[in-house]
Amino acid sequence: MKKKMLLISALIFISVCSGCGATETETENETFIFTDSCAREVELPVNIKKVAPSGSMAQIIVYTAAPEMLAGWSSNPGGMQFDYFPEKYRNLPEFGQFYGGNVSLNMETLIAAAPDVIIDMGDKKPGAADDMDAIQEQTGIPAIFIEATLETYPEAYRVLGELLGAQEQTELIARYIEGVLADAVNANAKLDPSERLTVMFGTGRSGLDCNAKGSIHAAVIDAVGAVNAVEVPEVSNAGGGNTVSMEQLLLFDPDVILLSGGGPYETVGDDPLWSGLSAIENGRYYEIPFGPYHFIANPPSVNQIIGIKWLGNLLYPDLYPYDILTEIRVFYKLFWHYELTDDEARSLLANSTLKGMV
Repeated sequence: MKKKMLLISALIFISVCSGCGATETETENETFIFTDSCAREVELPVNIKKVAPSGSMAQIIVYTAAPEMLAGWSSNPGGMQFDYFPEKYRNLPEFGQFYGGNVSLNMETLIAAAPDVIIDMGDKKPGAADDMDAIQEQTGIPAIFIEATLETYPEAYRVLGELLGAQEQTELIARYIEGVLADAVNANAKLDPSERLTVMFGTGRSGLDCNAKGSIHAAVIDAVGAVNAVEVPEVSNAGGGNTVSMEQLLLFDPDVILLSGGGPYETVGDDPLWSGLSAIENGRYYEIPFGPYHFIANPPSVNQIIGIKWLGNLLYPDLYPYDILTEIRVFYKLFWHYELTDDEARSLLANSTLKGMV
């Protein structure tokens, strides 16, 4: 990919500088061939000014890299999420779902926004190339896919930075992510198997919809060196995961329980159905921070990076000796372009790191 991006950079340089007398209009009309993560060759403008994200992952990553490039949202953030976005971004148009089982693309809104490119990002699923081809044919707008997973975020950001002319920001982010992942690798190397805590990640109102071992939504658990306590024969990678019964959960008996917001965090401590679990008896149940997105999943995106620091510090403070309040503020400034106050940082951690202290 590095060689490929060097070639792209060279093509951009050649196309922009091919004639000293080139007019601004001529330069703006220059194009180059980009090879995406599906090995598709797509003709793109050299000067990309507007991006239409095809889904939540893409809009999150594009916003963190170059918010001014967003032509609109695939799904407009709402509620408390808006607190993290300036007014001008809250009012961007909403395009809807570009492909998949719940297609809701608003073609009129998309055409009116006039994006230079449609970008899809995330894990590479079977049929991704066909999806991109279909979007491109339907809209008449170049559509590309850039693979972006927990392991490939640094490269994804560098590729995006080259495309959008945002290399300074994306290089800072890529290096930050590489540092977090390196810290996790080092911590894992020091963990004895007997020290690896078992963790349940429950979602939904009941808390019994679990992102099981092997789910992309539970990657942070593996990354910090813990063991996903929930093992099922057929793992679901849908946001809600696999539903388990209380009887199954009692058999799994995790050391630690993580619950998403909107779940039963406030009641499990006094609920007799949950009382036989070691995590409940030992007070080792926590609510996962959220703002503007989830620290682990829903969607599994770049907040996973601060999720690694948060969960690592929560489970193994000696191996992840962060001042997590400071770390969260640094992360939000770099990724979300947002200056968290001390009170906001404490509020995010009130039911986890700072449980019982605030």
